[in-house]
Amino acid sequence: MKKLDHIAEIALTYNTYIIDLWGVMHNGIKLNSKAIEVVDKLFSKEKKLVFLSNAPRPSEKVKSFLKNMNMSEKFLESIVTSGEAAMQAINENKYGKYFYHLGPSRDESIYVKVKKNKTSLEDCDFILCTGLHDEYGENLELYNQLLKNSLSKKLICTNPDLIVHRGNVAEICAGKIAELFEKLGGQVVYFGKPHKEIYQMCFSEKEKVLAIGDNLRTDIKGANNLNIDSVFITDGVHRNEFKNDEDLLNLFNKYGAKPNFFQSALTW
Repeated sequence: MKKLDHIAEIALTYNTYIIDLWGVMHNGIKLNSKAIEVVDKLFSKEKKLVFLSNAPRPSEKVKSFLKNMNMSEKFLESIVTSGEAAMQAINENKYGKYFYHLGPSRDESIYVKVKKNKTSLEDCDFILCTGLHDEYGENLELYNQLLKNSLSKKLICTNPDLIVHRGNVAEICAGKIAELFEKLGGQVVYFGKPHKEIYQMCFSEKEKVLAIGDNLRTDIKGANNLNIDSVFITDGVHRNEFKNDEDLLNLFNKYGAKPNFFQSALTW
């Protein structure tokens, strides 16, 4: 494991870059200018760029979000989201026809083609979890009460992340609800990092790949699962879990994830 001051030190080693969005390219509010410089340099060197996100929305929605942040269109040719992968399975009725949506109303785009199949928790075939209910907020006990009698149904988690930071404020993601459901005794099907299936949408076995992300549970663990090299961005989701570089080894052991390199922020 090596600390990088500049990603340029290893840039020529790889031809494909799988890059996380939230926590690497932006903080939910604005783009990271240094990360944009990295992407621009890689683009100019004709490297393949894939933005891989655990966003519980179709890729086109994420593309629009990034364009609204003024990310250049030329970088946005390849965006893969956990929501896109889940949407394909939902449209094919892979887990049944009727679903209950557990998540905010802004995530309705994930089931727009099968909206007529949305129903109550009692009548559904499966639970489609994209995040927190608007009216429940972050009161996890309310989700315990909501789900405790529905453990015979599968919960489809469209974002395995536990939290993200919007600016400096931590927000709970769908992965936290999935974790709660499993603790209750329910079965969860995950779409997104660190699970191998999402990576099959990004690259082939012949490519020399580097994954870049700030989440040890998802980005780095996912890279480990695929036996591809990775860069851990330390000033991201885990930034409050360590004090110095020496603490990082304990952090990696805690999450069972081993990056090849680490960098405080993605910098060329």
